[in-house]
Amino acid sequence: MGAVVNRERLLNEFLELVRIDSVSGQERWLGELLKGRLADLGLSVTEDGAGGGREGAGNVIAHLPGRVAGPHLLFCAHMDTVEPGRGIEPVVGADGIIRPAGKTILAADDKAGIAAILEALRWVVAEKPGHPAITVVFTVCEETGLLGAKALDASVRADLGFVLDATGRPGEVVVRAPSQDKITATVYGRAAHAGVNPEDGVNAIYVAARAIAAMPLGRIDPETTANIGIISGGKAVNIVPDNVYLEGEVRSLKSARRAEHTALICRILEETARGAGARAEVQVELLYEGFDLRESEPVVRIAQEAARRCGLQPVLTQSGGGSDANILNARGIPTVNLATGMEKVHTTEEQIAVADLVDLARLVTAIISLAGKA
Repeated sequence: MGAVVNRERLLNEFLELVRIDSVSGQERWLGELLKGRLADLGLSVTEDGAGGGREGAGNVIAHLPGRVAGPHLLFCAHMDTVEPGRGIEPVVGADGIIRPAGKTILAADDKAGIAAILEALRWVVAEKPGHPAITVVFTVCEETGLLGAKALDASVRADLGFVLDATGRPGEVVVRAPSQDKITATVYGRAAHAGVNPEDGVNAIYVAARAIAAMPLGRIDPETTANIGIISGGKAVNIVPDNVYLEGEVRSLKSARRAEHTALICRILEETARGAGARAEVQVELLYEGFDLRESEPVVRIAQEAARRCGLQPVLTQSGGGSDANILNARGIPTVNLATGMEKVHTTEEQIAVADLVDLARLVTAIISLAGKA
């Protein structure tokens, strides 16, 4: 069984955290509060200056020395939220579900993870169980491209990593996630007067539209997706537009498949432009690598056993999105992403059950207990 956590304290802290505005790039005040909380619990606390939060706010990093030998644990959650994330007022319903009262998100993504980690640390400090070394990382700017994790101080190391940032019921463990390419392109045509001499122009918007229509987009196969999400161009309705800008992405659980489909989209853009007398400049950026952890990996085995000890059903799953776990795995720290119970994230219908919040904190305590006996 996981440790008995203080339900009222955990709930009150979660409600306090979601009321603190911390949209991406503006995590400073939340970071300062968390630094104080961690220091009060006896952890050594630093800030690495990464990320781009206001006044240079960066990732909050804290360390608790181990009482016993065992794998060095890293727990991670992100501080930033998406919009609309200002002035959040949470309401706990009679059904035990926490929802936003107004037209905002709830920010369970990812303050549920933060609250659960803090509650588990309080249990560790109060009960003094045999535990290995623990590092806690609260990152900035996760929602804008995993920027905090990418800039995390290189001295942060651990043997096993646990990110608390997945949808689903506590007990679900993300062991597989995709890599992602960002594609940006500008199609250059030729301007002309739309009513006087349109035949002298090359309509960049039309060229781009033809290219997009030829691209395989959406669900490409069970492991691969592609999307064009931004298009902008043109100056006036009476001018044949001479350029248009595009942004898109390709994700896949298989790196080779991602690279192959990205190349196809780039080729379609370039060949369509050339065939229409236009020109396409295309750039590709690998935003993050994917990960694929075997069930035999120690980090997976501990996550599963901890779930069982809490009376939860362990389920290994995969994700279609990236998280800080992608970056930590790429840095050589085997890391799973734990489901927190949050639902309908990034919408004004976001919610989380109090019972799931409690189970999440219990799961973290069980992981710590098991690692101390490893």
